[in-house]
Amino acid sequence: MTLMSCARWDVQGGHLAEACLKAPTQAMPVVFVRAIPNDRQETRNSYECPVYKTKLRGSTYVSTFHLKTKERPAKWILAGVALLLSV
Repeated sequence: MTLMSCARWDVQGGHLAEACLKAPTQAMPVVFVRAIPNDRQETRNSYECPVYKTKLRGSTYVSTFHLKTKERPAKWILAGVALLLSV
């Protein structure tokens, strides 16, 4: 199971959204991952979300996912939004 820290995934809209007040960590829906060449990757309106193995960030860094957003990426950077593989 993958969890999202400090935000939530809006399933209907297909983008990042504000976290619910009482649930700082929410489950992420199943994600289909595929490789795309850098020059064909859509980076507009996306947040480069870091993926970590555990809540302890830093040395547990795995990769970066580009997640769609309607907000500026700076908002999610300041909020510390990340995907966690295990808690």
